[in-house]
Amino acid sequence: MGGDDAIRIPLGQWVSDLIDWVIDTFGGFFDVIATIFGGLYTSVAWLFLTPPFWVIIIAITAIAWLAKGYKLAIGTVIGLLLIGAVGQWTHAMQTIALTLVAVVIAVVVAIPVGIWAARSQTVSAIVRPILDFLQTMPAFVYLIPAIFLFGVGVVPGIVATILFAIAPGVRLTELGIRGVDKEVVEAGNAFGATPGRILRQIQLPLARPSIMAGVNQVIMLSLSMAVIASMVGAPGLGRDIIQALSRVDIALGFEAGLAVVIIAMILDRITGAFAATGPARRPRRRAVTGESPATAEKEPAGA
Repeated sequence: MGGDDAIRIPLGQWVSDLIDWVIDTFGGFFDVIATIFGGLYTSVAWLFLTPPFWVIIIAITAIAWLAKGYKLAIGTVIGLLLIGAVGQWTHAMQTIALTLVAVVIAVVVAIPVGIWAARSQTVSAIVRPILDFLQTMPAFVYLIPAIFLFGVGVVPGIVATILFAIAPGVRLTELGIRGVDKEVVEAGNAFGATPGRILRQIQLPLARPSIMAGVNQVIMLSLSMAVIASMVGAPGLGRDIIQALSRVDIALGFEAGLAVVIIAMILDRITGAFAATGPARRPRRRAVTGESPATAEKEPAGA
């Protein structure tokens, strides 16, 4: 027995025993999560794969046009047509479906947690080390507990993607709320606005650029993890990339990688445009006090 074995702590075995206990105790809960996540993915994938490809192209192009105008719309059309031309349309839509499901769940969790952390130092102190842990862990490590708890397939891919991508959403939401001008918040309190009204009409509008930047980061990280998630059976472009690596197939790897890059650029430009449009402005007093527009119009111009 070597010197290292003499002082070895069976930490790995303890973790294995803990995982077994969690599965035995909360197996029903994980089955419910798997059913919900699997159903969401199936529905979104059906939405993208059932209509003709040109319908999906028109829909995404319309969103790009509304977000940033005709230049982004033209680029979106060219990119999506190129994905179809290289035979990656189905896998690309599967990747988009997985990414959207993970992004929606991550954002629904991240924004409320970020707001809560911004309002409570105790919550912030608890959440911060958890986020540090999630952001410093290598991407492949997320697949290990996911596959132990949910088996092989799309669900562990979604779970790993959520955990990998959620941290920027929480951090930037908290940063945006904390960065709101305290004088504006104090003015709302002085006029008798409730905390909920201050949050809805002052803090969230002013923090929107930071929050949308967090959403953008969540989308980009989700897309990158959605490709890696194919290692545990998740469908999409990742399967072709893994096959290309194992077979040293340069052509397949280039086509699948190009599709990932195009999707990433489209999603990044659209979300970035929504974050940049409509810059946050200082809320009018009537938004806080609730006074009618007619009353507000009687104020002097310099008020």
